[in-house]
Amino acid sequence: MGAHVPRVGQTAGVDRLSSELLGFTPDARVLIMNCDDFGMHDAINAAVIDSIENGVASSCSVMAPCPAAASAIRLLKERPGIAFGIHLALIRDMPGYVWGPVAGKADVPSLLDPATNELYVDTPAGCAALASSAELSEVERELRAQIDFVVATGLSPTHLDWHCLPAGAGRPDILDRALALAEEYGLAVRVWEDEGRKICRARDKPVADRPGLDSYTVNVEDKTAIYERMLRDLPPGLNEWAVHPGHGTPAWQAIEPSGWRVRQTDHAFLTSPRAREILDEQGIIVIDYRPLQQAWAA
Repeated sequence: MGAHVPRVGQTAGVDRLSSELLGFTPDARVLIMNCDDFGMHDAINAAVIDSIENGVASSCSVMAPCPAAASAIRLLKERPGIAFGIHLALIRDMPGYVWGPVAGKADVPSLLDPATNELYVDTPAGCAALASSAELSEVERELRAQIDFVVATGLSPTHLDWHCLPAGAGRPDILDRALALAEEYGLAVRVWEDEGRKICRARDKPVADRPGLDSYTVNVEDKTAIYERMLRDLPPGLNEWAVHPGHGTPAWQAIEPSGWRVRQTDHAFLTSPRAREILDEQGIIVIDYRPLQQAWAA
């Protein structure tokens, strides 16, 4: 499905939907379907590309610290029409799957779990420990290293978003620094949390009009029916789904013994004829982050 690019540059206002700031009518139902975790593993990379090229996904986000990041960069360079962002990763998913940091451990010690000397793992305790220990200067150093890793390849990302850790993670200073980096590099930012969305709208920056969907919260047994219902019920405004397509290869199942089903069922839905049919039936406009990037830079 081709991304519809509206006009930008209208007068902003917090009393208007972000979709209106992008030039859509007040009743338009606009949806970004972004494939997160591009670069995490080859089984994910292949499914992400398929979900965009042969499915209804509109964009993806590269994880610079991950083992298959170089492969993801190559796939993007071969496909200059794909819009993509940078999936900022200060935390990792699984104890046995190690990556990062891009800046080097010696330069960002406050981001490392002292028990393992690796990035913290995505658990409530791990997220809390990272939020407590992270030095802002080291957070910026790592975020900048991840952005520079991508930009140095000659590719042009559209936005920044976050892996596993909500923007700021209860640290307004981290969100502020990410917004400053976005401005410096000419990028938009995915912000879903209420306070962060309020901050961005006060700065005349369009963000999702409501908290987005993380596909890891959707029951894999009834996923198709749930997604169809959610699309029928999609409200007017700018909406975003963070989807996680992946192939359930033996190699990936060994790394993610349960979560691989989330990824495989996401891929199955995104590339299904029914997904495209219901988007068309409902008149939902699927876009990527390019119009947001234009508006953030305006």
